[in-house]
Amino acid sequence: MTKLLAFTTCGEVIIKAIYQQLRLKYPEETMMNTNQYDWVKFYEAFSHLLLAYKSNRQELIEKVKRMYSDTSISLPTLEKDNQIVDIDPFTVFGLFNKSSMKETNRVKIISALAEIFEVQAAVPTSFDSIPVLNNQNATFYSFVGERAERDIDELWELFESALKYADNPSAEAREVLSKYFDLAINKKGNGNSKITMGLYWIAPNSFLNLDQRNTWYIYESGKIPSTVVSSLPAIEAKILSKKYFDIIEKLRSYLSSSESRLKDFKELSFEAWQYSEVVNQEKKSEKTKVSNAAFLKWFKPLIQALRDLDGSASPQDTRKKIIENEKLTEEEISETRGKSNVNRFENEVAFARNYLVYGGYIDNSTYGKWTLTDDGRKVDMTESLASEIFKKGVKTTRDDKGAGLADEDVDTVHYWIYSPGNGAYKWDDFYRQSVIGLGWHEIGDLTQYANKDDMKVALKEKRDPSHSYKNATHATWQFVHEMKPGDIVFVKKGMYQLIGRGVVKSDYFFDTSIDSDYPNLRRMDWTDNCLEQPKEHPGQSVMKALTDITSYTDYVEKLCALFEKDEDTDDDKISEVSYPLYDSDKFLEEVYMDKDSYTTLVGLIRTKKNVILQGAPGVGKTYAAKRLAYSMMGAKDQERLMMIQFHQSYSYEDFIEGFRPSSSGQGFEIKKGSFYNFCKKAADDLEHEYFFIIDEINRGNLSKIFGELFMLIENDKRGNALQLLYSDEKFSVPKNVYIIGMMNTADRSLAMLDYALRRRFAFYEMRPGFESDRFRAYRMRLSSVKFDNLINCVENLNGVIAADESLGESFCIGHSYFCELNEITHSVLTNIVEYELIPLLKEYWFDEPLKIKDWANNLMSAIK
Repeated sequence: MTKLLAFTTCGEVIIKAIYQQLRLKYPEETMMNTNQYDWVKFYEAFSHLLLAYKSNRQELIEKVKRMYSDTSISLPTLEKDNQIVDIDPFTVFGLFNKSSMKETNRVKIISALAEIFEVQAAVPTSFDSIPVLNNQNATFYSFVGERAERDIDELWELFESALKYADNPSAEAREVLSKYFDLAINKKGNGNSKITMGLYWIAPNSFLNLDQRNTWYIYESGKIPSTVVSSLPAIEAKILSKKYFDIIEKLRSYLSSSESRLKDFKELSFEAWQYSEVVNQEKKSEKTKVSNAAFLKWFKPLIQALRDLDGSASPQDTRKKIIENEKLTEEEISETRGKSNVNRFENEVAFARNYLVYGGYIDNSTYGKWTLTDDGRKVDMTESLASEIFKKGVKTTRDDKGAGLADEDVDTVHYWIYSPGNGAYKWDDFYRQSVIGLGWHEIGDLTQYANKDDMKVALKEKRDPSHSYKNATHATWQFVHEMKPGDIVFVKKGMYQLIGRGVVKSDYFFDTSIDSDYPNLRRMDWTDNCLEQPKEHPGQSVMKALTDITSYTDYVEKLCALFEKDEDTDDDKISEVSYPLYDSDKFLEEVYMDKDSYTTLVGLIRTKKNVILQGAPGVGKTYAAKRLAYSMMGAKDQERLMMIQFHQSYSYEDFIEGFRPSSSGQGFEIKKGSFYNFCKKAADDLEHEYFFIIDEINRGNLSKIFGELFMLIENDKRGNALQLLYSDEKFSVPKNVYIIGMMNTADRSLAMLDYALRRRFAFYEMRPGFESDRFRAYRMRLSSVKFDNLINCVENLNGVIAADESLGESFCIGHSYFCELNEITHSVLTNIVEYELIPLLKEYWFDEPLKIKDWANNLMSAIK
C-alpha cells in the first residue's frame, strides 16, 4: 500500500510532543463531550425519514430544491445542466457533508432540512471528524447518459439494506447488504471512501468509514497494535463486502477489549481525524525548516575567504583559503560520499556558492571565477541570514514573475512529460522504488553547477566535446531547480505511448546507491502504471527526456483526461496547494487607494457582481485588479481567478463555445471557451468566490463576444439558464462568479460600451494616486528634489488636462509612470519624461503644438 502519511523519527518525536499537548488540553473533554457526537442522532433520524422517499423521489427532489431556495444558497450541480430527474439518499446526505462547505452554510442547510423534513432530533452543533466528500465528486451516481438504468435504484437498495442491518445484524441482512455494497462500490466514481462514508453517516455504530484518514490511522500510524493490523485484509481500491466486514469485525473486537482506550468506530474516527491533523500540521511546518543543509556552515567561511583574496578568486584558491582559515584536517577535506566518491567538502562549498549567487552575494558572470558583489563585501553572514537565504532557495525562471499582476510570490502546479530511459527501460525500477531519475552520472551532484553553461562545460569534458548538450542541460537544470513537489509527471514510452503518471514528492537529491547510472533523483508517488496496457498519446510527443508542458493547456487537459479514474477521489489524498495569504491590509499597502475607496469598491463588486475599473493609462487599473480579487478571496488562489484580454479578433467562440477543427483532423467539433469553463469550475465550488478579470474590455466587439450572456451576467439573473448557441445545452452564470473589467477611457480609437452592456456593469473611476498617503510615503522614501519637482509639475499638468473640454479627468496622467523606482537618477527621470509623458501629450493635443511645447519644457525643467 502506498505510504499515505510518513514522517521521520525526529518528526515523530515532535508530533508526539504536539499530540500530547493537545491531549492534555482536551483529550477526555473531547471524547466525553456530549456535543461531540450530537450529529449521530440527527443523521440517524434523518436517514429513517429519508427512506420514505424511496418510491417518491420527485417529491424528494422538490424538497432538496426548496432547501437551497429557503437558504438563498446556490444549488450544487447534481445532474447535467442541473435538470435533476432522480437522486439517491447518499447524495442527499452529501449535500451537507462536503469538503469545501463553510460551517455557516452547513448549519443553514441542515436547519432548513430539519424544518422541511420535520426531523425531531436537535440540529448538530459539532461536525469535527465527520468524513466529507470531495467537492469535485459529490454525487454517488453518474449523470444522465453515463449511468445504467438501475444505478440509482441500487443505491436506494444499499441504503435500505444498511439501515435494516444496523437494526438487526443477522446473516440474512448481511447477505442482502453485501450484494448491494458490491454493486455500488463498483459503479463509476465510487470506491472505498465514498461508499463506506455513506454507510458511516447513517449508522456510525455499525459501519466504519474507510476514508483516507481512517485508513492511514488503522494501517500506518502505529496507533493500532501490529498484531491487529497484520490480521486485517489489505486495502484495495474497491474493496469487496466480504473484506469490509472482516475489517469491521476484527476492529470492533479490538475496540471492545481492554487493550484499547477507544471504544467504538466514532471514537476511532475522531481520533484518526485529530491525530492526522497534528501530523499534517507538523509536515507543513517541516517544509519551512532547514533540511539537508550541511552546506550552510560554509556560507560565512566562503564569504570570508573571498574577502581575504581581494574579493575574487578561482574555486581552487577559494577552497584552499577556507581550509587555511578554518584549519580543516585532511580527513575533513578528503571525505567522500556515494559510489562515485564525490568529495563532500568541495560539493558542499559549491552548493553554498550557488545559494550565495542566488542571494546576490557572489557574482557568477565570469566562468572559473568566484567574485563578491558589493553586498557580499559588506554582509554580516550570520546563521539566521544563511538560513533565510536557504529558505528562499533558488529563484527559478518558472516563478520569476513581475509584480504588476501580484503573482510574483505565487507558485502553481506544473505538468511534465518524461521518458525513463531509452524505450522506458528504467520504468519498472523507478516505479518500484518510487523515484524519478535522470542520468549524467559522470558529472556528479548537479547542485554544484551555478548555471546551465557550467553544466554544459562539465558534460563536454566528461562525455563528448562535439555535442552541444543544449536540450540535455536545459532539461537537467529544470529537473534540479524548477520541478517542485506537487508537480504532475506523465511518463511516455517512445513518442506514441503513455505508461504512467505520478506526483513529485521531494526535492532533488543525488544518490548513486539507488541507481549508479541514474543518480539524479526525486521521490515520487506513482499513481498510475499502465505499462501492460499503454495509453495512446494524442499525436506525437516531444523527443526530450523531460519537458515542462504546463503552458500547453489543451495538451495537459487531454493527458489528464486519459488518466481519469473510475474510482472515487478522497479529498485528503489530493496534494494541498498553499497560496500566499492576502487581505485588505495587504491591498492597501500595495495599491494607492484609501480605505474608504477600497470599502466602496468591494461593496460595489459584491452587490453588482460586474464592475468595470475605468480610467486613463497609468492609474493602476491592471495593477489593482488581481490584488482586489485576491483581497476579497483572502489568498492568492490561482484556481479561483482567470484573467484574459479582449481584442478585436476575440469572439463568442473564444469566450463561450464554437466550432474548431477536431484533434483528429477529421472535421470540426465544439470547443468550450474560457468563460464557459471558468463558470463550470465555479459551479462545482459554490462555497467560494471566483473572479473573472477582463483587461481592455472595450477593445472587443462586446455584443459579439457576450451573446446571450448579456442577460445571464446580471446579478438577479444568476443561476438562470439559457440555451447556448451551438450546443444542445443550457448554461447559467453561477452566483459566486464576479466579473472585473478594465477600460481605458483615454483611447479615442475605442468605441464606448453600448447601453445594454453598460446597464449590467457598475463603473468605478480609478484616479491618479499622487495625493494618497502611500504615494506621499513613497516620495519621502526616495528623498529626491528632482522627483518631487516632477510630481508637482505633473499634478499641475493634470489640472490643465482636467479643465480641457476636449479631454477631462479621464485623461489625467496616472501615478504608475513613477512607481517601482529603486533609485532616482537624471537618466531615469529623463526617460520617463521624454519617452512616456511627452508622446502622451502629443496624442492629447495633436492640434495644439504650442501647448505641447510649453508643457514639454515645463516637465524637462522640473528635472534639471
